[in-house]
Amino acid sequence: MAPPPPPFAAHRAADGRIYARGAQDDKCIGMQYLEAIRELKKSSLGHTPLRTVHISYVPEEEIGGFDGMMKFVETREFEELNIGFMLDEGQASVGDEFRVFYADRSPWHVVIEDEGQASGHGSRMFDGGAMENLMKSVEMMMRFRESSFELVKASLAANSEVISVNPVFLNAGIKSSDGYEMNLQPSEAEAGFDIRMTPTADPDLMRRRIAEEWAPAWRNMTYEVNLFVVDDIQDDCFLITEKGPLRDFKGRPLMTATDGSNPWWAVFNQAIAAAGGKLAKPEILASTTDARFLRQLGIPNFGFSPMKNTPILLHDHNEFLQDSVYLEGIKVYEHVIRFLSSLDGASVAKQDE
Repeated sequence: MAPPPPPFAAHRAADGRIYARGAQDDKCIGMQYLEAIRELKKSSLGHTPLRTVHISYVPEEEIGGFDGMMKFVETREFEELNIGFMLDEGQASVGDEFRVFYADRSPWHVVIEDEGQASGHGSRMFDGGAMENLMKSVEMMMRFRESSFELVKASLAANSEVISVNPVFLNAGIKSSDGYEMNLQPSEAEAGFDIRMTPTADPDLMRRRIAEEWAPAWRNMTYEVNLFVVDDIQDDCFLITEKGPLRDFKGRPLMTATDGSNPWWAVFNQAIAAAGGKLAKPEILASTTDARFLRQLGIPNFGFSPMKNTPILLHDHNEFLQDSVYLEGIKVYEHVIRFLSSLDGASVAKQDE
């Protein structure tokens, strides 16, 4: 078996697959934007946009965007751009239709902890030990997860339309030189969970669920929630560190309209049709992007990556994008940029009245 190519080499194999870290997520669209604009500028059609087109490259998106887009949107330079609409990343489609996303789920990173009321020899039956308490909480959280997952498995909801709860680590035990002491019960135990909140979920209700059911103080439990605002709320039993918006400046869910009330949606559809493509049903993105920081300001945006008939391989082994899909995406972006940059201000002003 041949060794894999270097991760950033953008190696094109004989079958046309371009292998590279970020081939789908999202170095592809960063380059396709530039190629599409270059093609538009040299086109004999002589397209002159009514609107200024900006392309931004900011860091830190994979770890929350707090030192990237979140700080950028707070600057005078961003305000002076006078942004009316934004495109952000989407995901590949395994079928013939392009996917488009009008909202993201919000990440909550939750760590629950227990300092057991008793610890000691492995043979003893303690009431309220650290592992016992932790497992009670884990079991309750897994029941919540299963109730959400049942809706997905029954095709009553998409994965991105439910609150997901996924365990990511467990930490307990008394370490020894060759592993763990098997005849000692630990006095502390903790577990971490990745929770993804839908844009319409009630954050206060989830906070109460965690505090009162999953990690209640009366069971000697504590917890920490990192909500990827920037305040700390503290009392004797928990810490909440909120990082990132959950609602827009008017208190509304962070969603962009995909109906007649949004002129950008109509123009975006026209652009995709002109490119010979078709859009799938608009979706909520299961993960999180920098789009939330603009939605918080009331700026409409869609997540869109022109990749169809492509396996979803973001953050996966052997991430690739077919060369023909990459080149088609440039043509799609030519239409999208031409149409979006030609929307006159009167249509948008009417929407905002």
